[in-house]
Amino acid sequence: MIEISKDKSRLDVNLIQEFLTETYWAKGRSKDEVKTSIEHCLCFGVYIDNKQIGFARIATDYVVFVYLMDVFILPDFRGKGYAKQLMKAINEEPLLQLCKTWMLKTSDAHKLYEQFGFTELKHPEKVMERLLK
Repeated sequence: MIEISKDKSRLDVNLIQEFLTETYWAKGRSKDEVKTSIEHCLCFGVYIDNKQIGFARIATDYVVFVYLMDVFILPDFRGKGYAKQLMKAINEEPLLQLCKTWMLKTSDAHKLYEQFGFTELKHPEKVMERLLK
């Protein structure tokens, strides 16, 4: 049985940084950058027996917009439905219920997010981004 918590004091920043720094989307992210990103976001930790096995981070204004980032379950714990439980908890989070626009980026987890209502952009011509190196 897993526990999902928004208590940032329980987050294992070392574990989060070690995992993220090896991913395609956060390669090389420093511990200080991870700490700063956690400070400024709504975060969800996933735990088994008080040991963190997963994470998700959300940038939001709590009224209009949600941007879902850094979602992961550690490799040893995948295939057990924990990512689905995490996404269910995020979707049902009372603090986010007013938000009408939810976004994320993924290269490999489309099937997971589609189960929770995410689709390709309806109007990609209206979306812009600014990427800095």
